[in-house]
Amino acid sequence: MNPTIKPIKTEADYDRALERIEALMGATPGSDAADEMEVLATLVEKYEEAAYPILPPAPIEAIKARMEHLGLKSRDLIPFIGSKSKVSEVLSGKRRLTLGMIRALHMALDIPAEVLIQESGGDLPAELEHMDWQRYPIKEIVNRKWVRPGNGGAPDAEETIRGLFHRAGAQLSLPETFFRRSNRKNAKSDPYALQAWVLGVMAYAREHPLKVKYDRTRLNEAFLRRVAGLSLLPQGPLVARDYLAAIGIHLVVARHFNRTYLDGAALLLDDGTPVIGLTLRYDRIDNFWFCLLHELAHVMKHLAQGNTTELVDDLEIAPSQGIEEEADDLAQEAELPAGLWRSHPVRRTGKVADVLDLAAKVGVHPAIVAGRVRREKQDYRILAKRVGQGEIKKLFQEIAA
Repeated sequence: MNPTIKPIKTEADYDRALERIEALMGATPGSDAADEMEVLATLVEKYEEAAYPILPPAPIEAIKARMEHLGLKSRDLIPFIGSKSKVSEVLSGKRRLTLGMIRALHMALDIPAEVLIQESGGDLPAELEHMDWQRYPIKEIVNRKWVRPGNGGAPDAEETIRGLFHRAGAQLSLPETFFRRSNRKNAKSDPYALQAWVLGVMAYAREHPLKVKYDRTRLNEAFLRRVAGLSLLPQGPLVARDYLAAIGIHLVVARHFNRTYLDGAALLLDDGTPVIGLTLRYDRIDNFWFCLLHELAHVMKHLAQGNTTELVDDLEIAPSQGIEEEADDLAQEAELPAGLWRSHPVRRTGKVADVLDLAAKVGVHPAIVAGRVRREKQDYRILAKRVGQGEIKKLFQEIAA
């Protein structure tokens, strides 16, 4: 065997090897010439694999080739893809293959999964064995236009939710793990609907980036008190939204979904931007400011601590854990400093005159004082006309979206 055989690194090396192989053709098996030809053939094969790879067929081409081989028509794919219109959209390249479609086509038509997952994006969809895509409120999501424009027909649940996760910049996960640190989540809430709302709020915030980055040094108890003071302004909630944006905090208002019991949430985007989401399920001045300040307290003290990136709150539930009690205390102190609150007669009398007096001394809207009196006394029949019922939603046009 030729002792000068070298690795094939260039086209010139490749051409010389082919010429030598041709010259050795017909060598006697077991001879040095035959051994040399075998070594060269191995080197040529290795070079060709690297330099001239044979690419697998594109997913749609592979599906069509398999259909032709098996004598299948488009209608024969309906059990694997979902409907006549979806089959048409997949075969024409207008609709992406979902994980469910990939599984079905792989199992039924024996198309290699690695061929099917080349489809735009190129990543194997995350495997979530217990994810029930149909449990998400697809109709509500579509009605709110929280999905990208489709190609007509009924929306695909898996495709819709994967798209929402992607737009939110969130890692695909089951609701039970998504809300791993939420301490005030109502046990009666549908976790899929709750997760969809959070994802929608996050997606909106990501797609409407603020002009400044979050400056955590500006968020402190004095800042909370200044936010509470904005309640005196006729359009205070809108001013507060701009005020938060100026230090890099998003405020997004979005109606809660059916089967969720939700007032607000403190969320963290993948770029570190805090997002406060409010539902305004109780359209009152006192409720708006307490919810806003509670979530701001979470941003200031708890968000991103211990990898906490989402905290959702049903504020009708009594706080049972430390961070919820702390957020309540910070919100209440920002609205009504404890010293003034404890010493003022309004706690005992509940009179309108006393409500107005304390509000003037603190510099907040009287509805905040009235709401605090009602909560402390647990009597929601009193001061009903002093909490600003129906005064918030009309300021936020997006609440009707």
